[in-house]
Amino acid sequence: MSYKLEYIWLDGYTPESSLRSKTKIVDGQPASLEDCPNWNFDGSSTEQAEGNSSDCLLKPVKMVLDPKRINASIVMCEVLNADGSIHASNGRGNFEDDNDLWLGFEQEYTIMENGKPLGFPENGYPGPQGPYYCSVGIDNCVGREVVEDHLDTCLAAGLSITGINAEVMKGQWEYQLFGKGAKSTCDDLWISRFLLHRNAEQYGLTIELHPKPIKGDWNGSGMHTNFSTTKIREEGGEDFIKGICEKFKARHEDHIAAYGSDNDQRLTGLHETQSIDQFSYAVSDRGASIRIPVGTVQDGWKGYLEDRRPASNADPYKVVGEIVKTLNL
Repeated sequence: MSYKLEYIWLDGYTPESSLRSKTKIVDGQPASLEDCPNWNFDGSSTEQAEGNSSDCLLKPVKMVLDPKRINASIVMCEVLNADGSIHASNGRGNFEDDNDLWLGFEQEYTIMENGKPLGFPENGYPGPQGPYYCSVGIDNCVGREVVEDHLDTCLAAGLSITGINAEVMKGQWEYQLFGKGAKSTCDDLWISRFLLHRNAEQYGLTIELHPKPIKGDWNGSGMHTNFSTTKIREEGGEDFIKGICEKFKARHEDHIAAYGSDNDQRLTGLHETQSIDQFSYAVSDRGASIRIPVGTVQDGWKGYLEDRRPASNADPYKVVGEIVKTLNL
């Protein structure tokens, strides 16, 4: 039986990588990731190699079923140089994994049509923000069929999507994804993004991950990153939790550098953000850099923390790499 493997990877474009994919036909469904062969591609077409030495290697790191195709799976890959070394664009290969780290991503995005958020009039703007967040009804809620299709596709693929909701700006949405293990959870988020873009194709729409797609008095888009370790979850303590926040404060500039381009347009101190050049942490404060959930405090300062700085276009490998580095200080 012929079986389709959709190899996906991140290209070498800057400041953010884009997803690329191509299909490999194999004889029968692979029993495990180890049965997926390494492959290669033309790196000169993806800003990852010169034309006179263009081969880059694809190393499979995660495989999930592809619910939208018959006899098919999606294979997330790392990019390696021709000699097998880690490619400069390979953020996944540049940090140590941490299986004790639990992550919850809140991926915001905007559904676009003809260069504008879905639901925006051809000229001008819709009514001001307020009625769109978690809304229902066609006056305020647009794109639900796209969102529900993506949700069902992710669940059928085995990804740990934990929820969806319409966001503050019209045409803006969010989904939440949870996972145990640093690299594996980032893999899942990239696969979910691939499915988000691909699903939108059938509706003639595009997905915008820019952190401030519409200038002015409109919310930007982030990728809030919730995180915990066994010690945060089970031991905690006020001094310990605040000590972690102080570690993040000391490395604020390093984190911001890895948290997505044009994030200064979103992190202004308005619209539930802290200014990009300031760092703060507080209990239940969505205007802080690090939010300490009230539930964490009520449970004896045990639970998780939320880093609200990452932009919607940030590479989760780079974001989590910085979180792992700071937690290990």
